[in-house]
Amino acid sequence: MQRLRPTLGNRLLASRASRRSLSAGRDSSPAHLDFRAFVDTLREDNDLADITAEVDPKLEVAAAIRLAYEQRTKAPLFHNVKGAKDGLFRILGAPAGFSSDPKFPYRRLAQHLALPKEAGVTDVIDKMLSAKGEKPLPPVHVSTGPCKEKIIMGDDVDLTKLPAPLLNKADGGNYIQTLGINIIPHPTEPWTNWSIARAMVYDKTRMVGLIMKPQHIARIFEEWKKTGKDVPYAIALGAPPVATMAASMPLPAGVSESEYVGALCGSPLELVKCETNDMYVPATSEIVLEGKISITDTAKEGPFGEMHGYSFLDENSQQPLYTVKAITHRNNPILPVCVPGRANLGPDETHTMIGTLASAEIRHLLQQHGLPVTQVFALFETQVIWAAVQVDRKKLAEMKTNAKDFCTKIGDLVFRNKCGMQIHRLLVVGEDINPFDMNDVTWAFATRCRPSMDEFHFEDVPAYPLVPYMSHGPGTKLTGGKVVSNCLLPEEYEGKQGWVTCDFENGYPEDVKKRVLSRRQDFGI
Repeated sequence: MQRLRPTLGNRLLASRASRRSLSAGRDSSPAHLDFRAFVDTLREDNDLADITAEVDPKLEVAAAIRLAYEQRTKAPLFHNVKGAKDGLFRILGAPAGFSSDPKFPYRRLAQHLALPKEAGVTDVIDKMLSAKGEKPLPPVHVSTGPCKEKIIMGDDVDLTKLPAPLLNKADGGNYIQTLGINIIPHPTEPWTNWSIARAMVYDKTRMVGLIMKPQHIARIFEEWKKTGKDVPYAIALGAPPVATMAASMPLPAGVSESEYVGALCGSPLELVKCETNDMYVPATSEIVLEGKISITDTAKEGPFGEMHGYSFLDENSQQPLYTVKAITHRNNPILPVCVPGRANLGPDETHTMIGTLASAEIRHLLQQHGLPVTQVFALFETQVIWAAVQVDRKKLAEMKTNAKDFCTKIGDLVFRNKCGMQIHRLLVVGEDINPFDMNDVTWAFATRCRPSMDEFHFEDVPAYPLVPYMSHGPGTKLTGGKVVSNCLLPEEYEGKQGWVTCDFENGYPEDVKKRVLSRRQDFGI
């Protein structure tokens, strides 16, 4: 059964059209609150490639997206996906990859949060933490919205007829969900969790999706199993960008991301009720899948090309089956797609969003416990497995502590908290080191961290099982493999620096540097 429902935002974008017609009918909603408006903003910034040539969802779409990450080109919007029918669906790749403008690499991420285009990663972290001191602002429920423009139910639901993309030649199926928001309620507590968890098409009406401990979706799933009832769910694809950011952030248990978004924006998010259950989804979502997750029925999920840059051929596990009872969507909807891979070649959303937002939550955690931490950043070049922790050395000296005690405290806090789930190495550096610069952090690590004596290992903490040396290396897979690397010399714990750094910036007086810079042409350099 298919139904049409009139809403405020009706519009059709022809897939074979001029640039002008593709951008016609721009919604007045701000880009951070409406995915369609976000896409229009990319186009206005000349950071969107409108691709009208037919493209195959079997590997071709993903290869083009992966190339866009690695070459830092415009975000590709595929208007003519082979197999799409009745406008269902177009595909946008790399919505939070690096911008094609090297002057503003974080512009797409900034636009998720209504920040200016010149905003950097520190601005993104500060913005996401700005709601911490604010009162949670519950969403408002509206009667309808753009996501209800078309409704597919009953026998008309057929996932196998949708052009869900195959993302890697080793993948075990077509992944329709890589960048949407999984919405599930707690069965006994007033908490609805929003998260991002992948799902692939299994058959006509079912998907199989990864539900992995210690993520909140797994904790809630276990609580539903105790009730003996299947789990009501919704997946909002092409949700408001700010909501996708909140769903990517490892917020504490009990915090509803929809309320956090309200506090972040200063206004409540508009949600609309699903057709077949009591879940509420962002009203402007591009596509909504809804139904129930079985607490008993499972199927093989994977392999899948993961955020660490590997698709292991033996990587498949029994995961829960999601029954899709209804699909609602906007006219001519857009499916956002993330194609994970090697971040050292080109970071994708599993790094720019998940890694950056884990950094924000770790910084907040350490500062809340009174530690002199100024910044934290999960380094893209390390597949966000390593995070640099920058400290104020003068305040550190006031603590009258030492490397062992200080690093042990940091490790105990981070590695035993959900926000530190994916991080396996913390590198403690001083304020003379830029924690966002891999070259700076590597220099400190190589020269100030003495192997063994400056490394403090944690083997009794939860591990992130997707890290390749955990899943396919020696030792236990679910615990340990974590370390805090002290990249501070002993004198730095006393607030001292008994050296001059030997580089152009630090090794010469200002007048000499200015004179050399003014004479570069004379010198031929």
